[in-house]
Amino acid sequence: MEEYYVWVTTRRLQPGALEEFERAWRPEPYPRGLHRSYAYWSQDGQEVTGVSFWESQEACDAWRTSESEAQRRAAMAPYVVEEREGFYRGRQLAVPQR
Repeated sequence: MEEYYVWVTTRRLQPGALEEFERAWRPEPYPRGLHRSYAYWSQDGQEVTGVSFWESQEACDAWRTSESEAQRRAAMAPYVVEEREGFYRGRQLAVPQR
């Protein structure tokens, strides 16, 4: 069974800041070792959870400590009230067919 390396961040945003936050949130350049990522917004637009899948913990750590990520976080900072993050290992669960 294939294991995945996942970085999850949840940010609470200032009211009305979702559009500006989304522009600042996009990484540049695209991180090495990142396979795919997803973003989920609460209905009121004040909470955003990002889920990214990495080839290894080392690849994720290299991005997290990079100058590009520091610049991205600085660009997002004016819109963020609170931030939580975690790094996880896991695998896909089999869902029974109906």
